[in-house]
Amino acid sequence: MEYLIVPAKTEELDRVYDFVEGQLESFDCPMRTLFQLRLAIEEIFINIASYAYAPKEGEAEVRCTVLENPLRVELQFLDGGTPFDPLAREEADTSPEGLMNREGGLGILLVKKTMDEVEYAYEDGRNVLTIRKNL
Repeated sequence: MEYLIVPAKTEELDRVYDFVEGQLESFDCPMRTLFQLRLAIEEIFINIASYAYAPKEGEAEVRCTVLENPLRVELQFLDGGTPFDPLAREEADTSPEGLMNREGGLGILLVKKTMDEVEYAYEDGRNVLTIRKNL
């Protein structure tokens, strides 16, 4: 497992992308999978940067592990901000009316639909959101 700790600020997103893509470099990750991972990373990291510590600031830790049998990547996003389980929210309403009156939740829906597994835990005073994607 490799990890990266960065300030939980939106301008750090590119560092998170570079870190994850660097870990996957030698695994011939399909472009579609990389795109899906980038979308999930953006959604999760921007939410941490925007809401976890507001109005204060803090750090985010991103852990990356490549697992075998089957070959897949596991990403964990950890923060010490306000406890928040995004999986406990009611599914976003994707009907035309629901999209017009949008109150959030579409991003985590996207993550759930594009990743193979998504889990949340609150451990040792930190939010831990884990996503897994088959390579």
